[in-house]
Amino acid sequence: MWHFISEHISQATEQLFICEHARVAHGGDSHACYIIHDHQHRFFVKTRPYDDTQQLSHEAEGLTELRGTQCVLTPSVICHGVTRDESPEMEYLVLSYVKFITPSQDAYQRLGEQLASLHLYNGFSSYGWPHDNYIGLSIQRNGRKSDWAAFFAECRIGSMLERLAEQGHYIVNIDNFVDDTKQYFSHHQPHPSLLHGDLWHANVGFCHRGPVVFDPAIYVGDSESDLAMAELFGGFPTDFFHAYAEVKPISHHYAERKLFYQLYHILNHGLLFGGHYLAQAKDIINTIRS
Repeated sequence: MWHFISEHISQATEQLFICEHARVAHGGDSHACYIIHDHQHRFFVKTRPYDDTQQLSHEAEGLTELRGTQCVLTPSVICHGVTRDESPEMEYLVLSYVKFITPSQDAYQRLGEQLASLHLYNGFSSYGWPHDNYIGLSIQRNGRKSDWAAFFAECRIGSMLERLAEQGHYIVNIDNFVDDTKQYFSHHQPHPSLLHGDLWHANVGFCHRGPVVFDPAIYVGDSESDLAMAELFGGFPTDFFHAYAEVKPISHHYAERKLFYQLYHILNHGLLFGGHYLAQAKDIINTIRS
């Protein structure tokens, strides 16, 4: 495997690279992670058994799209592909190696400013994405729609509720709640922003150049979706939100809408992990309906 990947790195960088050492690194649940190096270069590599999902290809696309805006810093995609003439075939993603450091006092302020700049980036006229991708281990339904209410209600909330129902978890009447969601957002047509899509503290790091974001689940949607996620699972410090608002003011209606946006992520966690996330999803729905 490392010989195949080394050859691809050499082709992509136009510099000879021969993996001399591969060290297992901390990574996600769906793939293995390594730091590989020769006497001069170092790379971060993700691998997983190849299947039709091509999850690492979707991740490469997301990182490339985010980096292309020049608003946020991500690891550079060096190359990605599938090993051949090996059993099992492995999908791989090679990224630039980033040495993470303890964040400076103003690090989250810079992240807030950069995320706001990303959300203000003008490059899209509709919501969604050309094809499905992944949020964690879950398929993220996409497609393109001109109406934010329809996209969010059907492709985010409805999609998750349907998959939970297939697992036997009937949290709410799906058709009714999707209709309610669509009605709630019927007069909300936000600027189509490129979103990280899975923005929580485990998907952010800091290096000497500033904040670095990774493991995206990109699509085009309401910028408030990223903010709502950033409040979950420990959340970002208040400096992040204040700095964001200095660049892109946050609507006073955000406090209401964020319940729907957070529900999407809680439903996803319920799909993956069950347990208290299902109860939390029911609580959010009850709050929305109260």
